[in-house]
Amino acid sequence: MTYSQAIEYIHGINWAFCKPGLERIGALCEQLGHPERDLKFIHVAGTNGKGSFCSMTESVLRAAGYKTGLYTSPYIREFNERMQICGQNISNDELVEITEYVRPIADAMEDKPTEFELITAIAFEYFRRNACDVVILEAGLGGRLDSTNIIRHPCLSVITGIALDHTAILGDTVELIAAEKAGIIKDGAPVLYGGDSEEARAVIAQTAAERGSAFTAVDYNRLTVHSATLDGTLLDYAAHRDIRLSLLGLYQPKNAAVVLSAIDLLRAQGMDIPESAVREGLSRAVWHARFERVGSDPLVIFDGAHNPQGIEQAVRSIRHYFGDNKVYLLTGVLRDKDYTGIAAMLSTVADRAFTLTPDSPRALSAAEYAAVLQQAGVSATAYSSIEAAFRAAHAAAKADGVPLVCLGSLYVYASLCPLFAAV
Repeated sequence: MTYSQAIEYIHGINWAFCKPGLERIGALCEQLGHPERDLKFIHVAGTNGKGSFCSMTESVLRAAGYKTGLYTSPYIREFNERMQICGQNISNDELVEITEYVRPIADAMEDKPTEFELITAIAFEYFRRNACDVVILEAGLGGRLDSTNIIRHPCLSVITGIALDHTAILGDTVELIAAEKAGIIKDGAPVLYGGDSEEARAVIAQTAAERGSAFTAVDYNRLTVHSATLDGTLLDYAAHRDIRLSLLGLYQPKNAAVVLSAIDLLRAQGMDIPESAVREGLSRAVWHARFERVGSDPLVIFDGAHNPQGIEQAVRSIRHYFGDNKVYLLTGVLRDKDYTGIAAMLSTVADRAFTLTPDSPRALSAAEYAAVLQQAGVSATAYSSIEAAFRAAHAAAKADGVPLVCLGSLYVYASLCPLFAAV
């Protein structure tokens, strides 16, 4: 099997839709000798902020000397990003080797695993073979029935926050979504909640109490942001002083507060995490496509915000960094998002928009989105390709001396990366 054949196999699974549940991933892991039972996990669920939390936490623990595993989704540029050890993607050769090992077992199952279940099992095997000290494990969707929830005894369960997203699958109220996310809570394993919703907090705290799990909520009254510029952020949280963040975006200090709360809980369990490692890890953390500065002439920011809560945070960041000066947008969205509401929010910070069609079967067409933005009061033009939209937006922003913000879908980041590099 070559690398391309392994990727084709993983993505090419066309087995009939299977009902949600942990039976298939459980059966697959059993056949593999339960690799997940040889690992220590920090399990992470939530609507927004999961990826940033995972990236920062991994960076801190690596700086503290731990051999870290990181499992995230979706990938931004290449598939191998989904599973990393000490900041390095799984190699093509090791991905092929493990896929060849798992494939006959998966294919022989009567109730065959889904694509995400297969990838999760491959990741577990990868982390076990490399004897990771701790794995930061991001849930894919929801929590209760997510394939990552096959793990038994996480050292910490983290729910970063709750908002209305994927409502057709997870439920149409904050309480219902919180109940699904709270499904990752295990008996006796401490729980950390980083959200603002009191309704969600009540559900999560009750589940924790039922499981005999200590519950902690992040206290944002203990967070002080001293400065937040395009060069980085300086903050205090609780006893952690003068912490420098490399990640941009006004939402990142709150994500950092969740990380710092998690570090305190991990220390309480005996993990050796010096404050010097906290400082180093947070200052060096990298998380692509989250208010990431990708160009300087003109200034180009990419943010993968794609639901109303994420867009609201992106708009706040745009206002903070650029003041009353409006920006140009390079943007596309998926049809199953609240694109009318998103357009209304973006109209408060954007003068012009250059729309594209994300590379997804769920995409809203560039022309449809341009019409929606125009109705919201933004001068918008649709383009037939991502490259054409980027070149037009970049040229206009450079000529007019206006920042260009690319947002609305993570699906366009990989396509834009070579274009960012070429200008």
